[in-house]
Amino acid sequence: MINRVFLGKYYENYKISRLGDTYEQVNSKYDSKKLSDLSLIFEQIASKQNVSLYIFDGFSYSDGIFLITKFPTNMNEAQSERLQSEIIDYYNKTRISENSDKNEKTATRLLIKTDKYSIYRHFDTRLEVNYIELYGILDCGDRIFIRSNYDNITESAGISNTFFAYVGLASIFIGSLLMYFIGVGFTKPIQRLSEMTKAISNLNFDVCYDESRQDEVGELGHSINVLSEKLENTISSLKSANNELKNDIKKKEKSEEMRKEFLSNVTHELKTPIALIQGYAEGLRDNIQGDEESREFYCDVIIDEAAKMNTMVKRLLSLNELEFGDNKPQFDRFDIMSLLNSVVNAMNMVYKQKEVSLEINGNPSCFVWADEYLVEEVITNYISNALNHVEEDKAGKKIVSICVRECENKVRVSVFNTGKPIPEEDIERIWDKFYKVDKARTREYGGNGIGLSIVKAIMNSLNRECGVKNWDNGVEFWFELDTKA
Repeated sequence: MINRVFLGKYYENYKISRLGDTYEQVNSKYDSKKLSDLSLIFEQIASKQNVSLYIFDGFSYSDGIFLITKFPTNMNEAQSERLQSEIIDYYNKTRISENSDKNEKTATRLLIKTDKYSIYRHFDTRLEVNYIELYGILDCGDRIFIRSNYDNITESAGISNTFFAYVGLASIFIGSLLMYFIGVGFTKPIQRLSEMTKAISNLNFDVCYDESRQDEVGELGHSINVLSEKLENTISSLKSANNELKNDIKKKEKSEEMRKEFLSNVTHELKTPIALIQGYAEGLRDNIQGDEESREFYCDVIIDEAAKMNTMVKRLLSLNELEFGDNKPQFDRFDIMSLLNSVVNAMNMVYKQKEVSLEINGNPSCFVWADEYLVEEVITNYISNALNHVEEDKAGKKIVSICVRECENKVRVSVFNTGKPIPEEDIERIWDKFYKVDKARTREYGGNGIGLSIVKAIMNSLNRECGVKNWDNGVEFWFELDTKA
């Protein structure tokens, strides 16, 4: 379309400029006296500019002109005569009409006029060919006629249009392919990044941009990876903090529950001994029993109940330290058998008074790693609990048996006493503070339901196991310790 609209006018102006240049070259070199020397130069000019060039004398003849020279020189006689006839027409101005209709093929239209030459566009009706023709006067007075074929532009434009059409189609096809592949190469990672952002928005941080592009898309993918990692770490930290907060809240709630339970249990446990102390103290004051023996009995009851309260308070304080981590265990290596013998010897009088057969089974020596003071507390509680609950078996014997068994890197210490098994519904609760299976019997021997709670708290602080097992003829309490550090 551009060729059709603009190429014709451009080509016409180009031809006018070339003819003007040709005129200037010839005018600058022309000398009629040295024409033989200039013949080759003019021949080259005509050939290079693709024009026909005529030079003739400056005098008018009614029947012809005097031709000085022509280029190209190989023009035949008929062509030369016909061209001379046209030159005469120009010279006589019989064909020139500057105001002729530009759309008429028969018109000879003036294109440009200067002091030295005029340039026309002429249509040859016989050959049906358009020419661009220059008619002018040289500085020496001779006249010059230069002709160039104009119709070549039509053919050239057609060829050019066809060529550009093919080139355009090929460019469109190749461009479409390039745009497709470039588009796919560009949109695919964009789609990947879009999928990543959607996954990250759903808190899925497993996605990762792993392409090694070195452009803006690659930088964006790397930035999203960094953002995803930071978000994951931040959310992880928030979850950890949230979990710690929940644990702190639970711990606080548990502490509050324990505090309330502690106050309730202490109040309950102290109510009976305080009532007894108060009653017997009032009896002493009012001298209800005036004899010396009664006063001593009253005093013994008060002293005994006060001692029980003192023991209970001390054990509660000890249990509180263990449960809240104030009493940190100190691990040492010691002989568990030696510790057992020491505790048993200290309680020798008690089990003799109760006519209990107490025996220790195990190797003479067995070393373990633990806090010796805390383990002694566990053993003392287990043996005291066994002595308080031991009953005669079928043979009429009261037996408390302590057994030490080694297995791999652990030692299990168990304390068995003959008697009634613990009811299954009470087994899980016997480790709770102030819980008593037989409240009447516990009151009889002065128990307060704290001993097994202390055992559980000690074993938790040591990160070791403890437990209870019912047998047909009694109950076995046990705990485990490590033999290696």
